[in-house]
Amino acid sequence: MSAPVDPDSTRTEMTWIVMPSQANALGTAFGGQVMAWIDVCAAVAAQRFARADVVTVGMDQLTFLAPIRQGDVVVVRGMVNWAGRTSMEVGVRVDAEDVHTGSQRKTSTAYLTFVAVDGEGATCPVPTLGPVTEDHRRRFAEAQARREARLRFKQDMLRRRAEEAG
Repeated sequence: MSAPVDPDSTRTEMTWIVMPSQANALGTAFGGQVMAWIDVCAAVAAQRFARADVVTVGMDQLTFLAPIRQGDVVVVRGMVNWAGRTSMEVGVRVDAEDVHTGSQRKTSTAYLTFVAVDGEGATCPVPTLGPVTEDHRRRFAEAQARREARLRFKQDMLRRRAEEAG
């Protein structure tokens, strides 16, 4: 059995410049483009943790807090918050940087769930996540609560569908 993985080893940071083709008529980044950047960053963090291929299961609580303007530098940061047997949650934060002033502002946050898969596409086990700092432990506990809420929501949805079909 290997040692638990320090969440910091999964930290991922990516940067882009918002180009004209990635902006809408208002000159701000398309929400779908921001979602794609979030997914890529989170997938890299999940792969660093699992040391396996991963697939996105869901994106929760995506919140757009401020627009990202054409020409801004976009900084996307992700880290694994929680891990179970085959799945993991990655938290992502997006900041926009004004290249002229260097100032950054928080623009988006999201939580993504991934599962690790083998060469056949079947789920496979992931390592144990070992929260080290108080911040890691807080993030782990909050992620566990979100997971439980997701599972309750899924069960409620399945129950309602069964009732509607029956």
